[in-house]
Amino acid sequence: MVIYTLPFFAALLGWFTNFLAVKMLFHPRKPINLYFFELQGVFPKRQALIAEKLGKMVVEELFSAKDLKQKLHTPENMNSIFSTIEVKIEEYLNNTFPQKFPLISRFLSEKMKNSIKDELLSEIEKVTPSVIDDYFDKLESKLDIEAIVRTKVAALSSEKLENLINSIISKEFRFIEIVGAVIGFLIGCFQILLMQFV
Repeated sequence: MVIYTLPFFAALLGWFTNFLAVKMLFHPRKPINLYFFELQGVFPKRQALIAEKLGKMVVEELFSAKDLKQKLHTPENMNSIFSTIEVKIEEYLNNTFPQKFPLISRFLSEKMKNSIKDELLSEIEKVTPSVIDDYFDKLESKLDIEAIVRTKVAALSSEKLENLINSIISKEFRFIEIVGAVIGFLIGCFQILLMQFV
């Protein structure tokens, strides 16, 4: 009768083995010297390398100043920029300009104001794309996104790194533990079958 408990013991062993493997991704956080080798969790041990690879991946695959520049150059965003500028010009001509130059503003008709506004907008539309390009070229040379990501990830405490990774893939870790139990159970059942034929 004891033989039939074998799948349950095997399931427990399979679960515990995978549970321990998942825990050892993060623990021990500090290296422990065991004479012939050093024991430390995979992520704490490789944190600097992870930070470096993550920094490169963010710049090469996910985000860069070039991406932001391209996003700004879309027709929707350019129209939104020009609409905002147009509103600001109108506010200036209708409110600020009369306060600063009351005498001159008396000679400005609505038609003249509209003409000034249209002329300014026309010039702004011409120069804005090159201004954006120049700004982002300078920003790209000054803003090292790879270094920022690398520094931030490398500076994370082991506990914060564990919490961050767990918040993303904790379900997958639990799935790995369950798979260990299921495989262990199946192996236990298979062993019982083998014993029946021996």
